[in-house]
Amino acid sequence: MEKIRLQKYLSECGVLSRRAAETEISAGRVTVNGIPALLGDKIDPETDEVVWNGRKIRPKNDGQGGCTYILLNKPAGYVTTLSDEKGRRTIADLIADVGTRLYPVGRLDQYSDGLLLCTDDGELTNKITHPSHHISKTYIGILTARLDDRAMRELGVPFEVDGYMLRPFEVRRLGYKKAGNADATVVEFVLHEGRNREIRKICAHHGYKLARLTRVAIGNLTLGDLPSGKWRHLTDEEVAYLKSV
Repeated sequence: MEKIRLQKYLSECGVLSRRAAETEISAGRVTVNGIPALLGDKIDPETDEVVWNGRKIRPKNDGQGGCTYILLNKPAGYVTTLSDEKGRRTIADLIADVGTRLYPVGRLDQYSDGLLLCTDDGELTNKITHPSHHISKTYIGILTARLDDRAMRELGVPFEVDGYMLRPFEVRRLGYKKAGNADATVVEFVLHEGRNREIRKICAHHGYKLARLTRVAIGNLTLGDLPSGKWRHLTDEEVAYLKSV
């Protein structure tokens, strides 16, 4: 196959504009066959391995659809949508530099932060968000109350909400802290369904207020040390995992 310039290849794969690709190449974040690329390099898309920020870049017609998968650490205050009629900040502001249009997989409400997947793979999105799919989601909540053992046991009992019986979920007390001037309990929630605002409804049912709610994991995908407001590409292994669960 005829060789093409590296920045053109990255652009045609839908991951970066040509100008952004040139910037990434100059910054040393692109390798070809394990060697840092240089501006002006040409590659053979059929035989050369191109890696950007740890992600193998494949053509859109490679049989995998050329889809893009990222993990975003969403800050509180952003709505999980690409546009908002009320003029609020959206996740589109945070992932504008991805180089292609992506859509959120499920939601985090405006006041929650943490792990959010985004992709242009509609099939995977439908699989993960379908009610029959029960991949676990782990959250850390700060409840402005001091919960003893009895209160923790009561917190973990499913109940009916909005005419629907919640599926079993797990809660675990991680410790106590201060939230402003109030005593607070740090609680880990592990859910196995994607009901809208489920944790907030659980807390409200028991009369507890949430000072903060952070999603830290979806299945075995975790935030790690990804800073708030930043994103990274999923590895091939992470994508394969999501498709297999």
